[in-house]
Amino acid sequence: MLPHRILIDERAIETRVNELASVIAADLEGRPPILLGLLTGSFVFLADLARALSRCGVEPKVDFLLVSHYGPSTDPTHPVQLEKDTGLELSGQAVLVVDDILDSGASLSLVLEHLVPRKPSWLRTCVLLSKAARRTVAIKANYVGFEVPDGWLIGYGLDLGGQGRALPYVGAVEKSRE
Repeated sequence: MLPHRILIDERAIETRVNELASVIAADLEGRPPILLGLLTGSFVFLADLARALSRCGVEPKVDFLLVSHYGPSTDPTHPVQLEKDTGLELSGQAVLVVDDILDSGASLSLVLEHLVPRKPSWLRTCVLLSKAARRTVAIKANYVGFEVPDGWLIGYGLDLGGQGRALPYVGAVEKSRE
């Protein structure tokens, strides 16, 4: 396992996901949403958010988009590409795009540009983590779980080279001491 320290523990995540679901449910005003998760990092957050919304009386449809950003490296300069689209009809629907982290903003921006022409009646974004220090695209999420400092994060769906994704908390990878 990668050396890391716990940045956001399980209890804090659970509490915040429930708070987000409550606010989102109120904002939906009874509209059933389509949750579009950005793979692969969002799957844990999306699952917990969908269950929390259900506890608020909201029954979402769920689908995923695949956006490639880093490939096998951690270099954020690689171009962002949409590799898997949703097959759901979005016109006139309430759509919530769910991602694990808003970093540079390139992925979320690409996805929104792709979805707007499909004319959803309500289009919002929800991210577990926002790392404003890395933002290169002027974009803000509508719903944010936590603001986090710059650094590589793992756990709760986030990984580094395939490691750390299943941790039940968010951890900050410690820099090597070379």
